Amino acid sequence: MNPESLINLLLYTIPALITGLIAYYFFKEHTKNEDGRRRFLLKKDLQVNSMPLRLQAYERMALFLERITPSKLLIRVQPMSADKTDYETLLINSIEQEFDHNLSQQIYISDECWNIITTAKNATIQLIRKAAMSEKTDTANKLREVVLTEMMEKRAPSDAALSYIKEEVSDMW
Repeated sequence: MNPESLINLLLYTIPALITGLIAYYFFKEHTKNEDGRRRFLLKKDLQVNSMPLRLQAYERMALFLERITPSKLLIRVQPMSADKTDYETLLINSIEQEFDHNLSQQIYISDECWNIITTAKNATIQLIRKAAMSEKTDTANKLREVVLTEMMEKRAPSDAALSYIKEEVSDMW
């Protein structure tokens, strides 16, 4: 092969290779951008569809927290006898039943929010148990009185969790 034909071959091959590399780069970038756009649109559609479910979950958990607020719980769940132990069990079972009814909502809310709600539930149960162990408490009505008196002195555990839910929902907008 003579040097002139080698130079001609290089003059045709080098621009073709450069053009091919540039085309490959642009095609690769275009494909990557298209993929990103499709993912964005899919995520946007999923958010539009899941937003009502998430809001409903927050609403249900807010209702749960309102229902286990000791002052409201004691009004809603009346003692069936004068025995404080029976009433304590009735109150705790009512809280646990409400919680179990809303257990599936945890998939729609953040882990941190769920942990705060669980902590509020456990703190409310602990408050009732503590009041039942008090020496002043000897009847179901006295248990109600002790819990209500304690609620006058400090905030209900569910109030903090409810505030957190409100904050988390406002961050969604």
